[in-house]
Amino acid sequence: MKRFVENRFGLLALVIVSLAAMYGIAYLTRPAVPPPAPAQPRKVAVESVTAVCPGTKGEQVNVFLPGTLNGETMENGRPYVTRGPGGLEAGYLTRATAGTARGLAGVRCTEPAPETWLVGPGPANAGVRLHLTNADKAPALADVQVYAAEGRISSEAGLGLEIAPGEHREIDLRTLAPSADVMAVSVTTTFGRVAVAARATPETGGVDWLPSAAPPATRVVVPGIPGGGGLRRLLVAAPGDADAVVEIKAVTEDAEYAMKGRETLDVPAGSVTALDITTGVAGSAAALVLTSRTPIVAGLIATGTGERPDVAFTAGTPSLALGSAVARNATGSQLLLTALGTQPGKVRVQVVPGKGTAQAPFEVEIPAGRTRAVKLKAKGDYAVVVTPVAGEVYGSRLVEERRRTGVLLTTQPLAPARMFTMLPPLTHTYDVVVP
Repeated sequence: MKRFVENRFGLLALVIVSLAAMYGIAYLTRPAVPPPAPAQPRKVAVESVTAVCPGTKGEQVNVFLPGTLNGETMENGRPYVTRGPGGLEAGYLTRATAGTARGLAGVRCTEPAPETWLVGPGPANAGVRLHLTNADKAPALADVQVYAAEGRISSEAGLGLEIAPGEHREIDLRTLAPSADVMAVSVTTTFGRVAVAARATPETGGVDWLPSAAPPATRVVVPGIPGGGGLRRLLVAAPGDADAVVEIKAVTEDAEYAMKGRETLDVPAGSVTALDITTGVAGSAAALVLTSRTPIVAGLIATGTGERPDVAFTAGTPSLALGSAVARNATGSQLLLTALGTQPGKVRVQVVPGKGTAQAPFEVEIPAGRTRAVKLKAKGDYAVVVTPVAGEVYGSRLVEERRRTGVLLTTQPLAPARMFTMLPPLTHTYDVVVP
C-alpha cells in the first residue's frame, strides 16, 4: 500500500477513484429537478380587424368600436366589408312580417378564417344559402364538406373552389347535399382566408343566419336556448373517424341536471345526430354542456310558437373570458347568461346607443350552475358590450317580438370580442424546414 501511495501514478488513480465515488454519490442523492411548466397561451392585443357580412340591399349595418356606434346602409347586395382597429364589431338585423322569409334574422360580420363550422337544418327541408367571401388581396382555395345523418356527403362540386381576391360566391347547398335533413358544414381553405355565412329558411317557416360554431372539441357549451314554447332540437356532429358517446347536461334558470332519458347521445363517426330536448328544458332559458372523448361540433334549432312560427339558431361557443359585444340590437333584446363550475359568475354590461352618450355600465351576477335572462332596458338601435368580472360565463343575445300570428325571434351567441386573442405557445422545431 505504501508503495502504491508513493507511486505518483497510483496516487493519481486513487484521487480519480475518490472523485468518481463522490460525484456518483452526489448524482444518486441529488434532489429531483421539477419538469418545466408547460407553455401557456399568451393574451395579446388585436391590432386590426377585417369583418365581412353578406350583403342585403337597403339594410343598415352597425359598426361598433369601443365607445362608439355608427350605422351604414348597404346600397347593393354585395358583401359588406369593414376594417378597423381591435375591438371592431359589426352586424345587422332584418325583420319581415310577411312572406316565406317572415321573421327576425340577425348576423354577425365574421373575420376571414382558415376554417369555419356551421350546424343547422339541411337542404332536404330548408333552403340553405352558403356565402363565401374572399376579402383579402390574395386568392383562396376552399373545400366545403357536408355531414348529415347518413354520414359525410362527398361532392366534387364543393372541393377546390377557387375564390379570387374580392370575390363573393353564393352556393345553394341543395347542389351539394340534397338529401340532408340536418347538417354540419365545414369550410376549410388550402391557402388564403374566406369569410363564411349561411342563411336558412326552413319549410316549416321562419328565417335566420347560422352562427359560426366552435371547432371540434371534447367539451362544447351551447348557450342561449330561449325560454318559452316551441321545439328545441339539439344537433351534434362527430366529424372524425371515431364514434362519439356524448354526455349532456342542461343548465337552466332553476337547476343543472342530466335530462331524463337524454343523458347521453350516440353519434356515429362522420355523421350528425338530432335530439329533441323540448321537454328536457321545460320552457326555461338554458344552456347545454356536452362532453365526449371524441371531438364534436354542436348547434341547436329553436322554433317559436304561433300560426307562423319563426326560427332561431345557436351553436357551441367559447366562454366570455375575452369579453364580447353585439353591434346590432333592438327593442325586446335580452341576454341569456350561464355560469358553469362551482363559482358564481359576474359580468359588466353596457349599452351604447347609436345617438347620444353610452349608458353607465351595470353588473349582473349569475348563480353557479344556473342560467339567467337579463332584459336590456334600451330602445331603438344600440350595441351591447359584455365584460367578464368573475367565473366561467357563457352567453347569447336574444331578440323577441310577439305578434298575433306568432313570435319573431333571433339569437346570436356571444363570440369572443376582438380586443384580445390567445396566442398559442411557440416551440423550437426543425419540422418547419424538414421536407
